[in-house]
Amino acid sequence: MKKLLTLLFAIATLISCSRKEAQAIQNQADSAKIIDSINAVRIKMNDSISAKNSTNRFKDFNGDHKFTHNLIKQAGSVNFRKIDDERDTYQISGGIKSGKDRITIDGYMKVVSDKHMNFTGTISESISENDNGKPYSRKGTRTFLSKDGGKSWRLQDMVNGSGFVDYIDIHF
Repeated sequence: MKKLLTLLFAIATLISCSRKEAQAIQNQADSAKIIDSINAVRIKMNDSISAKNSTNRFKDFNGDHKFTHNLIKQAGSVNFRKIDDERDTYQISGGIKSGKDRITIDGYMKVVSDKHMNFTGTISESISENDNGKPYSRKGTRTFLSKDGGKSWRLQDMVNGSGFVDYIDIHF
């Protein structure tokens, strides 16, 4: 009888242990499915927030635009290319060349209001009327301001290396 009880006890122990393990594995699988579905919803929400945050608040400036300098009779062009995943931010490059006179612009433009754009990069010029064409560069962050509702934008750092005023404009 004692052997029979021991055998029944051993069988009961094995059955109860295996059921708990199977139940624990099932619970882990259910938890993993729940976590995966929560993560899928979070990814979808984050993607929609990211898409909303990358849309422009202001006018779209993508494309080529007229670029002028008051001492260069000929107009040039500047290209605005929207940076993906950045709101109202463009990579810009362009210039004007007329004889010995030239001006180039290269950097990034961030539209910060209906009247202001912040340019970060380099504007280099060589104008024969200013110190016989001595090269001058503006580096860093500069502001372009519009007073005509966004049709033209003028660089606000107007005094060049020779002490004269430059009117550097971008026309849309």
